[in-house]
Amino acid sequence: MPARRRLLAAAVTAAACLGAQALASTAAATAADEVVSRGVTIPAFYDPPADLPAANGTLIRSEPLPLALSLPGLDGPLPGSATRLMYRSTDSNGRPVAVTGAYIEPSARWQGDGPRPLVALAPGTMGQGDQCAASLGLEHPLTVNSQTVSIGYEDLAIFRLLAKGVAVVVTDYVGLGATDRLHTYVNRVDEGHAVLDAVRAARAVAGASVTDASPVGLFGYSQGGGATAAAAELQASYAPDVTLAGTYAGAPPANLTSVTKAIDGSELAGALGWSLNGFLQSDPSLKPIAEAHLNAAGKAALADLSTMCVGDALFGYGYAKSTKWTTDGQSISDIIAETPALQSFLDSQRIGTLKPSGPVRLATGVSDNLVPHAQARQLAVDWCRKGGDVTYKPVVLPNVGSALLNHFAPLLTDQGDAIGWLTDRLAGRATTSNCWSMPVQP
Repeated sequence: MPARRRLLAAAVTAAACLGAQALASTAAATAADEVVSRGVTIPAFYDPPADLPAANGTLIRSEPLPLALSLPGLDGPLPGSATRLMYRSTDSNGRPVAVTGAYIEPSARWQGDGPRPLVALAPGTMGQGDQCAASLGLEHPLTVNSQTVSIGYEDLAIFRLLAKGVAVVVTDYVGLGATDRLHTYVNRVDEGHAVLDAVRAARAVAGASVTDASPVGLFGYSQGGGATAAAAELQASYAPDVTLAGTYAGAPPANLTSVTKAIDGSELAGALGWSLNGFLQSDPSLKPIAEAHLNAAGKAALADLSTMCVGDALFGYGYAKSTKWTTDGQSISDIIAETPALQSFLDSQRIGTLKPSGPVRLATGVSDNLVPHAQARQLAVDWCRKGGDVTYKPVVLPNVGSALLNHFAPLLTDQGDAIGWLTDRLAGRATTSNCWSMPVQP
């Protein structure tokens, strides 16, 4: 299949899974303080206040959030009623930051014993423009205009959890949605903190049925898998009040050196630009290195990608090679390898140096060559060596010739089992680590 047709097939597949509705292009800003990203006006709710609360997880503001895919039900709207959130977190530099997201109270009853559980869902890659935020994707599952295409594909997992009577809180991550800064894509500390603080914020939502006694689970795939993996590692030191009953980490980008090399030249090559933008947002001392190595085309690409969603990047930068973005024709991976400051930064983002809290299910597609299978499997090995309670699940699917589909297919084929495993943990059922089997696992 020709390259551009594969991109279209991947986008159509994702949209079909949602049964999503389209959002017409938003009119130009009518007020000086409105933020407009690629023709989409970001609601004023997403503009953080100048002063933030002192405590992590404090709810800054909230408002009702209309779910686009919702039906009337006897016990309230199906699958539930949603609240838009803004809460305080701490970024990787130790500074306070406002993060947005959403809490959804399910209409279905929790069938297990004890209080209704809560799952913090960390979205997969959405992009870097504020219009790509997962909370906006709940309101508009498909955002399409002449400048942007955003698909709220995480709605499927969210609704499956709600159908089981599990409350869900979704984080938009640092800088995605909130308009005061750029999204720090795949920054493990920013993401891990945002996930854990989303749990704290959900407990404070007016009318929420979850309490401090509610079992807590984490669920994420791809970027989300890295975020939940990081959160499980950081929980003990950052959020000891958030006890984890179980964590699902699917296709986690645990080793960014490996992932950076893999996405270069792939259908999702735009994610390389999001990564670089995020690195520079997190550590401005790296900017002189970027200035020295990026040519005009590279700098233009990073600026362009900073407001793009996944759909935009697929069509605008699919199969782009970073050798076209550098002054000497080197790839970004080559530059990282010969630049100690860059390598040190990526090493600091490595997931697997800490023991995760609670039981973890780590799934990875054996044919995944976008977020490479080998580095995800290595994370399971690293955790097992640290004594983690790890259930490792290799998802065996054929290589279909598309890195994007090789990565996306396990998300769908394994999702039911992943949700089943997590809800068992939320119900208090014990699990047994299969670390002993790692030597024979693919």
